[in-house]
Amino acid sequence: MTEFKLPERRRIFLMRHGDVTYFDASGRAIDPETVPLNVHGLAQARAAGEAFAADGVRFDRVIVSGLPRTLQTAQQVLAATGQHIEIETWPEWQEIRAGRLADLAPGQVEAAFLSAFDGVVPESTRFLGGETIGELLDRVLPPLARLRADENWDTALLVLHGGVNRALLSHAITTGERAFFGHLAQATGCINALDVGARPRDWVVRAINYAPPTPLFRDVRHTTMESLYSQYLRCRRE
Repeated sequence: MTEFKLPERRRIFLMRHGDVTYFDASGRAIDPETVPLNVHGLAQARAAGEAFAADGVRFDRVIVSGLPRTLQTAQQVLAATGQHIEIETWPEWQEIRAGRLADLAPGQVEAAFLSAFDGVVPESTRFLGGETIGELLDRVLPPLARLRADENWDTALLVLHGGVNRALLSHAITTGERAFFGHLAQATGCINALDVGARPRDWVVRAINYAPPTPLFRDVRHTTMESLYSQYLRCRRE
């Protein structure tokens, strides 16, 4: 009988940044490149950090996209776990890039908000008139392969974005294929747990969209983009 050797795998904890406010009190859009965590987002990030600390999780690497909301989330997590570790910035993992809503015809706006995160999304679909899903995959999958090729870590924390997370999760779920499942919910401050082995297709999905403050989402029935579109329409009317 051939002896079975258990495969060795490493752990990626993939988080979405905490909550932010994309429209100010007057209804004007806030620059997504600079928007910080709001009070709720800071609390979500601390709760995630406390969940890691409660399980004794220690990170070898912490990587963010470089946008302030990802950096602030990682800082709150590390403060809760008591780790002093350099936070790396990988700008390739910044959020899917939107176009200018002003350039869209009125009849195109609803689809621009909702189609990119609706079911199994074709690569030709554009996000808010900007980057296509295919362009997003071209941008975010190579750095994931680069991270896997580096053997000098066991547990990594990635603090990224809703669209980027969906791309990476879809890649893991399909064991290395190009896909984009827009219906994978990614709550602000959520944690996903993925294990990776040495073989390219060796992925194990352990947890998706675990949000420590409200893990059962009792009062949530809408997607992120549905809520943002509702906010957009409300601001347009005011």
